[in-house]
Amino acid sequence: MTAALCARIGECRAALAAMPGNSVALAGLFDALDALGEAGTPEEAVARSAFGEGLRRQGRAAEAEAHHRAALSWLPDFGGNHFNLGLTLQALGRTAEAADAYGEAARLMPRFAPAPCNQGVLLRALARREAAETALRRALSLDPTLVPGWLNLGAVVQELGRTEEAAGCYRNALALRPDLAEAHANLGLAVKEAGRLADSLPAFERALALGLTDAGGVLAQLVQQMRHLCRWNGLAERSAQLAALMGGGATRQVHPWIFLGEGAGPAAELACARRYAEWRTRGTAAMPAQPDSGPRGRLRVGYLSADYHEHATAALIAELIERHDRSQLEVVGYSYGPDDGGPMRRRLTAGFDRFVDISDRSHADAAARIRADGMDILVDLKGYTQHARPEIAAHRPAPVQAQWLGYPGTMGAGFIDYVIGDPLVTPFDHQPFYAERIVQLPDCYQPNDRSRPIGPTPSRAACGLPDRGTVFCCFNAAYKITPDLFDRWCRLLRAVPDCVLWLLDSHPEASANLRREAARRGVAASRLVFAPRRPPAEHLARCRLADLFLDTTPIGAHTTASDALWAGLPVLTVTGEGFASRVGTSLLRAVGLPELAVRSLADYEVTALRLAGDPDGLTRLKARLTAERERAPLFDTERFARALERAYATMWDIHMAGKPPRPFAVRDED
Repeated sequence: MTAALCARIGECRAALAAMPGNSVALAGLFDALDALGEAGTPEEAVARSAFGEGLRRQGRAAEAEAHHRAALSWLPDFGGNHFNLGLTLQALGRTAEAADAYGEAARLMPRFAPAPCNQGVLLRALARREAAETALRRALSLDPTLVPGWLNLGAVVQELGRTEEAAGCYRNALALRPDLAEAHANLGLAVKEAGRLADSLPAFERALALGLTDAGGVLAQLVQQMRHLCRWNGLAERSAQLAALMGGGATRQVHPWIFLGEGAGPAAELACARRYAEWRTRGTAAMPAQPDSGPRGRLRVGYLSADYHEHATAALIAELIERHDRSQLEVVGYSYGPDDGGPMRRRLTAGFDRFVDISDRSHADAAARIRADGMDILVDLKGYTQHARPEIAAHRPAPVQAQWLGYPGTMGAGFIDYVIGDPLVTPFDHQPFYAERIVQLPDCYQPNDRSRPIGPTPSRAACGLPDRGTVFCCFNAAYKITPDLFDRWCRLLRAVPDCVLWLLDSHPEASANLRREAARRGVAASRLVFAPRRPPAEHLARCRLADLFLDTTPIGAHTTASDALWAGLPVLTVTGEGFASRVGTSLLRAVGLPELAVRSLADYEVTALRLAGDPDGLTRLKARLTAERERAPLFDTERFARALERAYATMWDIHMAGKPPRPFAVRDED
């Protein structure tokens, strides 16, 4: 057998010498060497790695890996073999291993720029941003014309919050490739995050004009920034393009949070979220299930968020975390957001049993830390809101995983077991529109902090309001204001001559555009008053000057509505189809004002007009709200904490019984 194999090796080597490109000869040689257990020469090791690379290009990555590893066993110090292995491992979706292979190639070939470039790309995918930046800068120092290096360095520093520097990286890429649609799209995102919303629009439009493999993500960003700026000319046409892309299934990159603003309905929102979840978490492998360690003395619940600082989510949950029953639960905060050093950060850090900063960890490393801490239930507080990292939960670090509070809809992801809602925002007949199983809390899904201070009430004059007349207000962000809703507000202003509309000053251009739109509708621009952003206590105090808060749709007020109600300001809302447009209704029922949740925009307009003509009725509503505030379920944090803990206990009981997640309602305590 050995002599025959040796003869075969000789034949193959002769054929290889005569015809270096003969893949049959190569394959025969490698098979013979493998059978003999013999290492090839350095030349044959290089040839074997090249043969593996040919297999990868044919889509045969698993076969290619075996050849690369054999080549490395013959010639471990040749960087090209490591680079080829990296390409193959990347094709197999084994990102961390591929990054290591590129790193070894970069070490062995210190002048070969593609190796650290590819390593940096994958380190960024793993959320190892500082290491990614180092690798990419090394690549660009070797080859400043490396366009992928500039694109990925821009993405890394953008994720690190250095948006102006990111924009410079994308401009460098465009100097090399002016027709690169991806660079224009990335530039648009960077300048948007830097606060220059108007400057982002030409970049997005240019990217769309040049053509993208999946245009949905950039089109959605363009639509959203037009909404933020209240640039309504052409918005309907862009929205129609977005709806057509979604309806045709031609995109996976439309951000689900942006798509909620289209009001397309729960079925379309689920389709959007599913496609986005598949695209966003592609290549993310779930950790193997761990055997249960037996009965728990206390459930371990981890809350995962980027918002443990001065943020709406933090304001809602602070008292809840403090009031969790420590005889039943151990609660751990996992933070991947910034530490602003402020009072809310300090309060939350003290409120959790443990507070773990995972902001500098990769997705996999963050998940590994959660797994090592033995969390029974992981609660994702972000969903798909700004700076979310769903990839962490996609690794399945906890046996039971839920999403709650931050994102008003389905995540469309198989790695989230439950969505925590209530009978109004998540009725059971909406279960077909959720990838998660619905859990209904008895009163409202939203907690509140009863310790929120309200400052001294300012004068109307100090806030730019007239001394007399009805003050309608809406402190929602400008992107939630639709042209149709604004038409109705302007009709109210024309019908009630002494009233004003008090809005949040979201962006200078948005305010100017809204004033111009009001004038076009026959309303003096002076009747729109814009409130600058203020610290929470000051904002709550000024809410008391308004008579009625006019909610928006299809995305309504959430924390903003709770703020208004806490300050004693009634909220008028429309009950829509999806979660995002039903929050106001849930809050109003939990605070004892269900009649202010109406069924249609026509009813909304009629009700607002009626209340504006009944100042005494508005006064009675405000008095009723103030009287009920202390005992309303909406502001009973102790009651809320007990209901949420019963929800966690039920989730865990279902899991321990070996049953799949199921919908359930939490009942009031006897």
